[in-house]
Amino acid sequence: MVVDYRRRVIDNELDELMTGVAAIAIEGPRAVGKTETALGRAATAYRLDDAGAREIVRAGPERVTTGARPVLIDEWQLLPETWDLVRRAVDRDHTPGQYLLTGSAAARNPPTHTGAGRIVSLRMRSMTLAERGVVVPTVSLARLLGGDRPEIGGTTDVTAERYAHEMLASGLPGLRDLPERAVRAQLDGYLERIVDRDFEDLGGAQVRNQAALRRWMRAYASALSSTTSYEKIRDAATAGSDEKPARATALHWMDTLERLWVVEPIPAWIPQLNELARLARSPKHQLADPALAARLRGATIDSLLEGAPAGPLARRDATLFGALFESQVALDVRVYAQAAEARVSHFRTRDGDHEVDLIVERADQRIVAVEVKLARTITDDHVRHLAWLHDRIGPDLLDAVVISTGPEAYRRRDGIAVVPAALLGI
Repeated sequence: MVVDYRRRVIDNELDELMTGVAAIAIEGPRAVGKTETALGRAATAYRLDDAGAREIVRAGPERVTTGARPVLIDEWQLLPETWDLVRRAVDRDHTPGQYLLTGSAAARNPPTHTGAGRIVSLRMRSMTLAERGVVVPTVSLARLLGGDRPEIGGTTDVTAERYAHEMLASGLPGLRDLPERAVRAQLDGYLERIVDRDFEDLGGAQVRNQAALRRWMRAYASALSSTTSYEKIRDAATAGSDEKPARATALHWMDTLERLWVVEPIPAWIPQLNELARLARSPKHQLADPALAARLRGATIDSLLEGAPAGPLARRDATLFGALFESQVALDVRVYAQAAEARVSHFRTRDGDHEVDLIVERADQRIVAVEVKLARTITDDHVRHLAWLHDRIGPDLLDAVVISTGPEAYRRRDGIAVVPAALLGI
């Protein structure tokens, strides 16, 4: 492993998969740590983000299937033919742990074949609170998914101010040890690169109206942790202006940001239950890292702690701090759920009367329901949607949890777990 490498949740998944899978593609947004994680396992590396190395491989692409194993092909999407070369090599030799591919975007010209059955894809995300070393977690999401209602315990002195700091500091590994001003500058540069370079690299053409795209991204950040329609986001991005991007243009922006894994909406949960037939199907908006949304909104520690409103797209009772806190919890839950081979979605009735922030679903469709509350003390009102859902689906609800900013993890008398965000782990 590389010097000063901080082990991630995905490392356990990789170690397990490499004992039985010939090729693994680690996918995720730029700068989340894919290359460092893969380099710690690679005996041979082809760094295609380097122009010189890319030209060498372009002159003889088959070389990526040679060399000591495991072979790393970093940023494979810059030469999409490498995917098919690995796929064919795996067809000839199924020996586990031969190839690692990393990608920060979907390829502009997709491979001929998906690689299904030969190349296993694994998503890597920004660092969770536990991966950052905020505190040692005491509550395991995997245990909650076990369905035996485990004992809940643990205390933390993490305050709302510390949570706010973590959301602004980012979970991108390269930013963790930088001064605050340097973090802001790096986040600005990250967002500018998306507009100036990544769109062109992925779509093959420059964005004609970069200012409009930046406004749209700010509007999307204002809709964080909500199910606001894309039409309302587009309207908010052009408020006070007669110049509005075409609907097709806005949808292209959204699609491209998803292919860059910068935007990662949470899909709606659609269970096969008559009792829950009338459900909303809109995704809940999330960015790859809450710090990106905070930077797009110009948030500061002071503005978050003062409870500054989240803007015209926010839910009526939400604050920007609340939206960011939910976004951080969603990120953490997604990382831990992936390790447990579970899926994450959200739940909302079509009339909006009932909603649950996160649904973690096992392969057998039984779930853990998670509410996120920016509160130190959890009341009966905070758990009413969880109680309502339990009444509807009974034993299919493995567990119910409220993630809070409080000091202690415990179970309420009604059986619902209350867990400080910092104490949730794998």
